Amino acid sequence: MKTILITGASSGIGEATARHFQANGWSVVATMRNPDNASDLAGLENVHVAQLDVTDPSSIAEAVAAGIDRFGKIDVLLNNAGYGAYGALEAFSMERIRRQFDTNVIGLMEVTKAVLPHMRANRTGTIINISSIGGQITLPLGTLYHGTKFAVEGLSEALHYELEPLGIYVRIVEPGMIKTNFGGSSFDFAMDEDLADYAPMAEAMGRVFRTLASNPSEPRNRCRGYLGRGQ
Repeated sequence: MKTILITGASSGIGEATARHFQANGWSVVATMRNPDNASDLAGLENVHVAQLDVTDPSSIAEAVAAGIDRFGKIDVLLNNAGYGAYGALEAFSMERIRRQFDTNVIGLMEVTKAVLPHMRANRTGTIINISSIGGQITLPLGTLYHGTKFAVEGLSEALHYELEPLGIYVRIVEPGMIKTNFGGSSFDFAMDEDLADYAPMAEAMGRVFRTLASNPSEPRNRCRGYLGRGQ
């Protein structure tokens, strides 16, 4: 039986992926910042729910170790945890800017680094990084979010060449508009009323987002086809 470790598994794509792999006979390490939000994942057979905050190195190390201890190995890592920060760059404090990159980029690399020694020792594994269509194209007011997703694209492509000779494969998933909590707690919008010059653009982008969000696909539809060559 193979094992997948998923970050950000409390909702959206992460939760749907956990349920998908569990239903297909995999062992699942479902990690999230607050395990109290695990709904009924913890009650599913061969699912281990663990606390993991991608900005907290100690929680990363503990969750990875607990997953290996529970199931013996980690075959696949799904780096799903993240959120979107939108708004005029001038409206964001440096603290919020760093939080966006710490979560979407640095956290992803930290979790990957924690799993790599295990996969390298076994000479097998797959790392799946959830990027976005926003890692291929950009929209106004998305400087921070698109910046992180373009970074995920670049580091994933380079890492692919670095790890493939070791039997470890890297994949990128680029979802469009998905029915998740992206517009709720996973969304950080900044606009300062003193920055009136940006108001027309913000209003226009609000209309664009409402249109895009009018027909989102289900998260479970993104769980298929994650794996291929090497797994």
